[in-house]
Formats: sequence, structure tokens, C-alpha cells
Amino acid sequence: MDNLITVTSPLLPDLDEFHSMLKEIWDAKWITNNGRFHQQLERELASYLKVPYISLFTNGTLPLITALQALRITGEVITTPYSFVATTHSLWWNGIKPVFVDIDPETCNIDPAKIEAAITPRTTAIMPVHCYGRPCDTKAIKEIANKYGLRVIYDAAHAFGVEVDGKSLLAEGDMATLSFHATKVYNTIEGGALVVHDEETKRRIDYLKNFGFAGETEVVAPGINGKMDEMRSAYGLLNLRQVGKAIEARRHVAEAYREALHDVPGIRMFDNIPGVRHNYSYFPVFIDAEKYGMTRDELYFKLRASNILGRRYFYPLISTFSTYRALPSAHPDNIPTATRLAEQVICLPLHHALSEDQINLINSIIQYNRG
Repeated sequence: MDNLITVTSPLLPDLDEFHSMLKEIWDAKWITNNGRFHQQLERELASYLKVPYISLFTNGTLPLITALQALRITGEVITTPYSFVATTHSLWWNGIKPVFVDIDPETCNIDPAKIEAAITPRTTAIMPVHCYGRPCDTKAIKEIANKYGLRVIYDAAHAFGVEVDGKSLLAEGDMATLSFHATKVYNTIEGGALVVHDEETKRRIDYLKNFGFAGETEVVAPGINGKMDEMRSAYGLLNLRQVGKAIEARRHVAEAYREALHDVPGIRMFDNIPGVRHNYSYFPVFIDAEKYGMTRDELYFKLRASNILGRRYFYPLISTFSTYRALPSAHPDNIPTATRLAEQVICLPLHHALSEDQINLINSIIQYNRG
């Protein structure tokens, strides 16, 4: 549908430029296995993101699975129920039990005040999520991890390019993972990456994502195939040239929403955080039905009736899915804030290609079409 307003839209490189790079790949006949564009993209991403080392993957879930393997995480890992299912699925695939703790209502991130009480002798790590690209309380999490000798792996799927006081948010923790899925601020169609701090760890990750091969005839670990190919690496190089402009366009949309909706009763939004370079990956609003006069779901379907696709993100909670709902930590009484916000949240369309008319239409429906 030509008039459909989607919650996101992929950042696409210039087709002629992409075709030119594809011709180089065709001529070289090297289409995967750490090719020239793959190596170049790792270098350029590390520079852009202000991190020492990046290892590219074919999607955003494999870096999570591989990080857990590389750090030899076992037993239990403390995490959030307010995330995409890949966060906890990566634990399950590694035979690790997720332990859910509640979130901070002001950030939707894991609440550090709830972490310590969830630690047991089986706890080996904490896996927080920078939800909507908003930074976790990394200082508090680090203090807890150091106190109990725990590893910290950040799921930073939403946090591409986010900085705090000029420092990359991706530099926090033992490792951080990224998603380059088509729905993200920066994409390689499908793709992802693992951020690490030293060359030795980078080398081990590269072994693990290539079946464990350390040479032509030497396998040093039970690795998997997680490599990104040359075509998506080329696509990623082109998108890296324009992602800054796309983030600026997203900022304009976010500011337009805030300006139009800030005084609408029953609508709560997040403000920018001082000192944080945001990437405007999502624009969640939280609906207080009593004050707004309409539930979140009623607004969601009213927007759909006008061909506007919001997203109830994150709803339902991971903890409600069949794999996890029997866990003691999944009970709603243990995670009341996450349970409440999951019933209130709707992410409004936010991407670089939204027009002023589209933004105004969305705002007008939320402002005036109540009841």
C-alpha cells in the first residue's frame, strides 16, 4: 500500500554505488570468508563507533550466543524481561537459565537495585539491554559485577552510535553486541557485531564464528558459522556513509513528536538525557488509559485504521512466553514495572524517510482522535 506508514523503514544505499561494489566482488570472485570489504567494514565501524575491535556476524543473535561461549558463561544469568526474545533465547541455546529482574520505569532498562537480590551461587553474568538505545546505569551494574565476580554482556542491539559524555556506550561491559537488521538505525540487511576490548579476544571470537578454525587444518573450539559475506559488507560500507544524516532526520521526527504531544494528558514520553548522543532508534509512548481516555490497544488499532503501523514494543514480555513462563522469576509479581509498561507502550513510526505530512497526521490522530 502506497499510503502505508510503517513503524520503521530500511536505510538503503545508492543502488548504482552498490552495483559498482558488487561488480568488484564478482570480479574478485571472493564472496565470503573474511574478504576485502568485510575487513574494511570492521575497521571503519570500529573507528565510527569509537571502539577498539569489532567482529562482524551474519545476524544480531549469533553475537549474543558467541559472547556467552567465549566467556564460558554457565548456570544463571540475570537479565530483563523487557526486550526482544533473542536476548534470552541466546541464553537458552547455551543451556543457561535466565533470571528476570524488574526494570526502571524512567529508562525501561534493568533496575540495578533489583539485581543484587537475584544473585545466587549459580549466577555467572548479567545481560542488560540498552532499551530503545537509552543507556543502562553502567556504573551501578559494573560495581555489582565487580563485587560478585560476574561478567557483563550488554545487548546493545538498539544502541548503534550512542555515546555518553563523548565515550562510546559500546565500550561498557566485558562485551557488547549489535544488530544490523533492516529495522535498525544502521543495517546490513541482516547482520550484527560483537564489540571486544583486546586483540586476543577478537581473535578468539573470529575463530568461534568460523567453525573454530585457527588455520587451514587446526580447529581450536566447537565454533559455528556466523560470518558476514562480502555483499552485505559492501552494503554496510555504503550505509555507514549516510547513517549520520539518517540519525539527524530521526532526531527531527522525535522532536516533532515531543513538541506536539508533550501536553496531551495520559501520554508519557522520554526526554533526551543530558550528555548522551542519542541515535533515536525508537520513539515509545506510554498510555495511561484513565487520563488519555483510550487504552494503548485502542490507540494502536485506531492508528492502523489510518494505515499507520505503530508497534507494541515490548509486548508481550519475554517472561510470558511458553519457554520462560514457568520460571519463578517470570511471575508478574516479581516484575511489576515491566508488566505494567508492556501493557502501556506503543512505539510510533520513526525513520529517516517520514514526511512532515505523515508526522502531522500521526500527531493529529493522537491529539484529537480520543474516545
